[in-house]
Amino acid sequence: MGARRKARVCALQMLFQYDLARPAVDELSGLYWEAFGDEMGDVAREFSTNLARGAISHLDEIDALIKHRAEHWRIQRMAVVDRNVLRLAIYEFLYEPDTPKTVVINEALEIARRFSTFEATQFINGILDAIKRDLENPAASSATTNQQ
Repeated sequence: MGARRKARVCALQMLFQYDLARPAVDELSGLYWEAFGDEMGDVAREFSTNLARGAISHLDEIDALIKHRAEHWRIQRMAVVDRNVLRLAIYEFLYEPDTPKTVVINEALEIARRFSTFEATQFINGILDAIKRDLENPAASSATTNQQ
């Protein structure tokens, strides 16, 4: 597994912990790295921490995008892993523009294959693909929203 994927997995684990326990964000990353950080390099650790903290700080915005595309699914009813894979990828879509969106989707799917189910992988792929299209063509997204 490459360093960036490992960093994404660590960010997912931090998001999972945040989702379940809601610790203070500063404490979250400190505790995580204290327990699991020996094998990560500084660059990967910084990338991972930035992903987790960024996703947490933009949670309302990210969840709104998920809600828009996850028809008939409430975020709270999604599996914790699945919703946090989505959150992590959407944060990268919005705030890590150097990473191509297709790469973000592929990374999210590989992580989902490892930590979730086949059906969840399909679900995540569909949601991320729809949000990617929305972000690439905001006029079409707003027209779809207005028709609903």
